[in-house]
Amino acid sequence: MTDVLLLADLHGNYGKLEAFLSYDYDAVIIAGDITNFGPLEPVDSVLSRFEVPCFAIPGNCDPREIIDVLERSDAVCLHNSWISLGNLTIAGLGGSNETPFGTPFELTEEEIDGELTRIVKHMDRNVHNVLLSHAPPYEALDAVGENHVGSQSIRKHMTQFDLVCCAHIHEARGIAEVDGVTVVNPGSASDGYGALIRFGKEPKDIHIELITV
Repeated sequence: MTDVLLLADLHGNYGKLEAFLSYDYDAVIIAGDITNFGPLEPVDSVLSRFEVPCFAIPGNCDPREIIDVLERSDAVCLHNSWISLGNLTIAGLGGSNETPFGTPFELTEEEIDGELTRIVKHMDRNVHNVLLSHAPPYEALDAVGENHVGSQSIRKHMTQFDLVCCAHIHEARGIAEVDGVTVVNPGSASDGYGALIRFGKEPKDIHIELITV
């Protein structure tokens, strides 16, 4: 697997998905907020539209019950888990750090730190090591106005990875390099935004293209 389509923040608006299907990629990873506080019924059929392996985590706007839906779907749920595929290891952390809005899937920084500590300890190290998290690291594509709202715990652990694929902050679409780690927010797929990631054969050989359909 070398070419990956990264999507996030569909928020129940699946009208742009058909356009993403025309791209050439080996796998799809979805960085959360598949729904907008539900409903969950369409999720399985939406994910089944991809004819390549699909890996997904929930976002803070997804009901926690989406984990059961993802685990029964054609996709692989990577929340609090990891998977190795060829020269690529992807670790997943769904939900977000706490927000002022009391959304359905929020975690304390202590919970995030605990899960990432466990994941980093046990996951297989690979040529490319990717963290798929809905929330961004603190001070990395996390600005809302003048405020940084990313997770301090993700920032603490991000140097254990080569790439962080995140979402959550719609206005922070982009690519950044923080602490020697590349961070990408593909933007809202509901608005036709995504990213294509090509993983080369050597460490740090990662190319990212932001796309719009």
